Amino acid sequence: MPSLHLRGQTPETLARGFPGLDLTLARRVVRRLVGEDGDDLDGVRGLARARAVEILAGGSLARLEVVDRRRSGLDPFVKYLFRAPDRQLLEAVRIPLDKPRWSVCVSTQVGCALGCRFCETGRMGFRRNLEPWEMVEQVLTVRRESPERPLTGVVFQGQGEPLQNCENVLQAARVLRDPCGPRIGADRITLSTVGLVPQIDRYTDEGHPYRLMLSLTSAFSEKRETLVPLTARHGVPELVAAMRRHAAARGGPVHLAWVLIAGFNTGEDEARELGRLFRGVPLRVSVIDVNDPSGVHARASDEERTAFLSALSDNGIGFVRRYSGGADIHAACGMLASRARGGAVHRPGRALPEAT
Repeated sequence: MPSLHLRGQTPETLARGFPGLDLTLARRVVRRLVGEDGDDLDGVRGLARARAVEILAGGSLARLEVVDRRRSGLDPFVKYLFRAPDRQLLEAVRIPLDKPRWSVCVSTQVGCALGCRFCETGRMGFRRNLEPWEMVEQVLTVRRESPERPLTGVVFQGQGEPLQNCENVLQAARVLRDPCGPRIGADRITLSTVGLVPQIDRYTDEGHPYRLMLSLTSAFSEKRETLVPLTARHGVPELVAAMRRHAAARGGPVHLAWVLIAGFNTGEDEARELGRLFRGVPLRVSVIDVNDPSGVHARASDEERTAFLSALSDNGIGFVRRYSGGADIHAACGMLASRARGGAVHRPGRALPEAT
């Protein structure tokens, strides 16, 4: 298979890959293959047949194979299980938004090396990074199969840690944002990280336009480390400093994801500590119910959740409760892939990767 995949290119990178290719023609090629989701270059205006043959011979148009597609009977969520050309399995989720439009939760790796205790993907271990085209193809598949609504958002929060595959993730984001591609606004593209401080600092310094969200889970380092082993390397104060710096450079709020777990991170002490850590900085917390397939970590009760949200409000913290859906289709990260590999899946609650 050629090493250059044509759906992982912006016009600029495509032109560099084929010396002598005019940028205007490169834009038309990307529009056909990515924007229009085409499989050929027939009739591309101004593109000589010999040049079209050269591009198709020098690049790949391989697709991901959809091996399982599950539509929820409870809501409009759809979970996709894909097989890559090397037979590895990865997942994506079509997410309905409040307005009649879609977002897609995209995987960035096959498996994950970080081993968060409540995450099924972390129990799978790490297999490899995804290439840019494999992330783009997840989005194109959802868009192709769901034409009744526009697709306006992408969150890199499925399987894997995006900042451990940052160059490929950023290239995929550039393709998805490009006017010749799906044209998804930069403010509608989110990278969610569990907290790799050097990579956060680099991301800040490079000035990327996409939203960066930290999945925090607890405002106390010792407590967080019991669920997120990476905290031993990067404690909460270090993470807070990195995110405050990012918000100052970007000019927006700090975005946190908060996986709500019964009896663990629902107390007023968590809200007070968040208020202290981020005093003077606009803060937006996205709260989503846990869905631990092992059954160890349970979903908070309605009363417990309401009390926590009230505590956030009392401490001046803005929040949004993300709808958790797709329980009947194994919509949470890693659950469908784990099942496909022969693992048992327990479904204690209704959870899903966060939407934008």
